Amino acid sequence: MAMTKKNAFSRRLPDLVTEELVAVLTSKNSYEFKELFDLVHANLRARNAASGGEEMLRLRAYEKLQTLVSRGMVKKTGKKYKGLASLANAIPTVPPPTAVTTTAAVAAAAVPLAG
Repeated sequence: MAMTKKNAFSRRLPDLVTEELVAVLTSKNSYEFKELFDLVHANLRARNAASGGEEMLRLRAYEKLQTLVSRGMVKKTGKKYKGLASLANAIPTVPPPTAVTTTAAVAAAAVPLAG
């Protein structure tokens, strides 16, 4: 029996934990993980994006932070973490919609309906 391969386009949601880590670490301050997590958790709760329990979120945040450290975007000194200049590249920017799609949508909306 042959297995079929699914070639559907998968669109991943933005990584909100990494976004908040980057947002907090782009300041000039250094943070220990506990205070860094408290800030990230508060920001995620304000966005209504803190789901899955606090301990699971803490593990995910720590894993993401260690990934940023290993990629050279965050400097770890003892127990303190500080964002570096390359941290701005951690989150890919979403390209704007293409002009063709936007123009087609405007043209379709401008066509009067017969009635």
